[in-house]
Amino acid sequence: MLSVGLTGGIGAGKSAVSRLLVEHGAVLIDADRIAREVVAPGTPGLAAVVEAFGEDVLSADGGLDRPKLGSIVFADPEKLAALNSIVHPLVGDRSRALEEAAAEDAVVVHDVPLLTENGLAPLYDVVVVVDAEPATQLDRLVRLRGMTEQDARARMAAQATREQRREIADVVIDNDVPLDELRRRVAEVWAELTRKAHAPR
Repeated sequence: MLSVGLTGGIGAGKSAVSRLLVEHGAVLIDADRIAREVVAPGTPGLAAVVEAFGEDVLSADGGLDRPKLGSIVFADPEKLAALNSIVHPLVGDRSRALEEAAAEDAVVVHDVPLLTENGLAPLYDVVVVVDAEPATQLDRLVRLRGMTEQDARARMAAQATREQRREIADVVIDNDVPLDELRRRVAEVWAELTRKAHAPR
């Protein structure tokens, strides 16, 4: 099994690359999706969040009111750390269980937005960074996600720099290109990853 950490700045196109890798046969473990699953209604994770932050963070249907919780934790580093101390271990446990369930020769791709920021590169056999020019990221965030330019710039500034991401990369996928070119590059990367997965250790 080959454990791959996939990351990239917001708007760089990491989701497009993860979809293409899945098309090739990768087992995808999506940290963001798991983070939502572990605090779904009825889970111990949600109960722990409510215990820490109060019932005000619940929406009318009993689920987590993410915008409300976000407004609390992103304004207060201690509260953000408290939330992370609840969610991160649950995500880690679930990710490990999914990886252990994968086939012996699988290429397991961990989609981790904050891989660089949290110093997680050593956890993976290979780190793949999806890279794009800041102008490309900004355009995608404003045009495709409907963010204001100010919000988009703030989100980009809160993440690791492009240089910091590239420093930890074993493989860089340039996503300032048309989709056909991206497909060709991902196919090359997939060939290399499968070769490593099947190589004798």
